[in-house]
Amino acid sequence: MRYTIQLILFILINYSSFFAQDESSAKAKYDVFSFDKEVILPGTPEVIFDAVTGDISGWWDHSFTDNPKEFYIEPIPGGGFWEYFDDEGNGVLHARVIYADRGKMLRFDGPLGLSGKAIQVVTTYQFEPVGTDSTLFKVSVHAAGEVDEGIPAIVERVWEHFIFEQFKPYVETGKHLKD
Repeated sequence: MRYTIQLILFILINYSSFFAQDESSAKAKYDVFSFDKEVILPGTPEVIFDAVTGDISGWWDHSFTDNPKEFYIEPIPGGGFWEYFDDEGNGVLHARVIYADRGKMLRFDGPLGLSGKAIQVVTTYQFEPVGTDSTLFKVSVHAAGEVDEGIPAIVERVWEHFIFEQFKPYVETGKHLKD
């Protein structure tokens, strides 16, 4: 009997320590973050809206594959923000368009590059006329969910890259008018 009790205690102690984990590593960190960016671009709100939707392969450069075939935002409610890998239709749905009003606003909901995380990211593009031939392009990002340390700063930096290093020069050089 004494050996049975010792065996049970041994099993209980070792069993619980075997399955015990450091709570900080076992639990995902949940948080929220948001930021806004804006830039004035040459062109009417409708022209800039069209440049930031449809085939955006000319300026969007973050992908899930080494050589994506196309990036495409379908600017209608229920439309997708797609990355097509190849001609066979393999790819990823980065987000779903939840609001579209050409030349005024586009909003999409999806994890974008954070696919696989329990996170909801809502991105809003707003277009406001500046004078007769320019547009104030505003990007607002709001996220909630599984957010690892450093992710908010990384996501904000990636959006700065897209807006100021990719999209702005793409529009300023007129490449959006050639496509």
